[in-house]
Amino acid sequence: MSQGWPTVSYEQWRATCDTLHAHTQVLGKLAAGLAPPEPQLQHAALRLTARGWETAPLPAPDGSGSLVVVLDLRLHEAVVEHSGGRVERVALTPDRAVAKVTREVLAAVRSVGGAVQIDPTPQEVPWSVPLDEDYQHARYDRGQVADYFAAATQAASVLAAFRAPYRGRSTPVNAWWGSFDLAVNLFSGSPADPPSADFIMRNAMDAQEVAVGWWPGDARYGKAAFYAYAHPAPEGFGRTALSPSDARWDAILGEYILDWDDVRAHPDPHAAALEFARSAFRHACTVCAWDPGLAASADGTPPPVV
Repeated sequence: MSQGWPTVSYEQWRATCDTLHAHTQVLGKLAAGLAPPEPQLQHAALRLTARGWETAPLPAPDGSGSLVVVLDLRLHEAVVEHSGGRVERVALTPDRAVAKVTREVLAAVRSVGGAVQIDPTPQEVPWSVPLDEDYQHARYDRGQVADYFAAATQAASVLAAFRAPYRGRSTPVNAWWGSFDLAVNLFSGSPADPPSADFIMRNAMDAQEVAVGWWPGDARYGKAAFYAYAHPAPEGFGRTALSPSDARWDAILGEYILDWDDVRAHPDPHAAALEFARSAFRHACTVCAWDPGLAASADGTPPPVV
């Protein structure tokens, strides 16, 4: 196993994972409320950086400039930074409830950038207690967070390398606070019918796409894994075998899966994960009848830089 690819088992770090997930939702709701709206809800996405999870620069509510909100997973603190130089910090400690952190982060935003409100209802998670009232989630194990951050950083590197040569429209490596995953989306340029009238589905999935991502596991699937799917996908989409051979179709999730532990076991984990992403995309482009030129560009034909 290559250095920097640690074990990540949701079952082992579930309490900390859910706490960290809840913290990301505060950042995501600030982004969704303050950033100018973009197609596929791109304005609401966060980024994984060398510090941790971050918003893009957001307009300060009082019009005084911009601000960035960060979950610093190295120093273990939430940080609110204003373009004018003002900074507020909120400690992330082993037993601080999500409610306390949420309230302090919002107070910090108000202190440096003006009045702001969010809908504190958590999204896409099994629990429903509002973020600013959530005393259930408080566990924050710094060692487990460090392992997660190291793994997520490696996964993001794979996704960035996969996306880089593509010549169609694509997203950056997004950090999604609802599903707590990292993902890139490559688009064909054609519209698509959303799978449901739900607000997220209606707005996020109105274009033909292939998504490839990684998540640290959840209550449905207790292992970290890379995943891939196409929307819309034709009948029998999951019948084709992908490479590497560890990859498989999960009918319950409706996605191709490559487990993190299988990636870690390869002599070159980065290459194995990248091959999974490319294999899934080639398959999707073939069965979904994408422009062959777009499909070839993801493999670097023509090369992105000459």
